[in-house]
Amino acid sequence: MASNELFTIPIPATKSHPGGSIACTSPAPQVYVLTWTSPPDNRLTPAFNIALMTALDIIEFGHPPGVVITTSAISKFYSNGLDLQLALSIPGFLENSLYPLFRRFLTYPMPTIALLNGHSFAGGFMLAMHHDYRVFTGAKGYLCINELEFGVPLMPPMSSIFRIKTTPHVYRDMVLEARRFDAEAALEAGLVDRIGELDAALSLIQERALVKKGASTAYGMLKAEMYRESVALLDAKGKDAASRPEWQAAEKKRKAEGAKWFKDWNTDKAKL
Repeated sequence: MASNELFTIPIPATKSHPGGSIACTSPAPQVYVLTWTSPPDNRLTPAFNIALMTALDIIEFGHPPGVVITTSAISKFYSNGLDLQLALSIPGFLENSLYPLFRRFLTYPMPTIALLNGHSFAGGFMLAMHHDYRVFTGAKGYLCINELEFGVPLMPPMSSIFRIKTTPHVYRDMVLEARRFDAEAALEAGLVDRIGELDAALSLIQERALVKKGASTAYGMLKAEMYRESVALLDAKGKDAASRPEWQAAEKKRKAEGAKWFKDWNTDKAKL
């Protein structure tokens, strides 16, 4: 299917990432496909996030309302999430870069579809869940929240979207087992709306008349109210924002106190 290229946004290179681009094409009237390429695995770096926000702004303010589809030109990965070391080294990265991106998609005033062409892990899976719909190509890849495997807690602004959009048992398996969902399992769990390529996404748009939905001036506001719990968490700043270091420090303190309690308890028991 032929597509008209509308614009391209560069992703600047940094010391740890080679950069890339986000290209916008239109395979059908008022359908905008954002295809990103940021080797090796489309990490959600500050440069990537700024480029993606810019692309969303150009579509909203420079083109007729319609439907936005996001996908990757790297066949193995939709997005492999954050560069954790980079994210931890940048003060305010979550509040000032990642969460605004999630919020932008969650309340975007047009329908959004994540066309998942490969692995969507951790932050990449979160980004997909902040879209309105998901289509999984099914050829390769898994959806996975794998924070359990590398010992990092899920912060409330990250996890809230899963509580809202998934069932309790799916959420449990996803978070506490780090389950990897292939296309069939993701469809059965309700994490994706269908399996297929771009034509499946275009069929979804046609069947549900999604292009017309984005023409409503209330569309974004309706989503903001639907997901108000997530919006509030994503918007929180300063003392109201959840802090990973504070959580981890509190957990470290709890474990130290527990170890001391057990030592004292064992000593008292031995005296009996």
